[in-house]
Amino acid sequence: MSNVVELQNVDKIYRGVIDTQVLFGVDLSFEEGSFNSIIGESGSGKSTLLNIIGTLDKPTSGEVFIDGNRTNALSKGKLAALRNRTTGFVFQFHYLLPEFTARENVMIPYFINKKESAEFINKRADELFDMLGIAKVRNNLVSKMSGGEQQRTAIARALINSPKIVLADEPTGNLDSENTTTIYKIFREINERYGTTFIIVTHDRRIAEETDRIVEIKDGRIAVDIKK
Repeated sequence: MSNVVELQNVDKIYRGVIDTQVLFGVDLSFEEGSFNSIIGESGSGKSTLLNIIGTLDKPTSGEVFIDGNRTNALSKGKLAALRNRTTGFVFQFHYLLPEFTARENVMIPYFINKKESAEFINKRADELFDMLGIAKVRNNLVSKMSGGEQQRTAIARALINSPKIVLADEPTGNLDSENTTTIYKIFREINERYGTTFIIVTHDRRIAEETDRIVEIKDGRIAVDIKK
């Protein structure tokens, strides 16, 4: 399988009165269709690493390739287009817009991109609502949905443009154990059904054990990289 994400000798330094280096010479790649987790203590650099993979942040030095595209030299507009085309994001906080319905929230990435017909994307949205078990709330406002329903809506939004990569940063941090288990089962089903690459940041080693590869970050360096 080809690599859909590749980082080469990536450093990240936050400039200030005192410079703080968060990542040190990271070399890391992820194969297309793989199911991965990144673990590490608070402040280890795992979220910074995920943001760089998602092109939400830039490395201080080193190179990043997403779906074969070298991101370092891309303009802001081309970087945004690449991100919207290739990557879906699921965060601990769902960041849904409360004045919109579940369906309207899910459709936002489509309205930015509009690479498919409206008929196709509506069918895609309905397929995702059915698969995620939230068809009954598709027309509800966010305020009329439970926490688990809101997070599943956020997952549908991440998947609406059929991204090659889903990046999830502590996606179940605000959910109970039952909903946490359900969400990870959904991630696995999406991975197997669509061949979507998952990179999941979690502090929960039990959740990480359910993935096919565990990358552990310590003090900005890769300390452990286990493929099952």
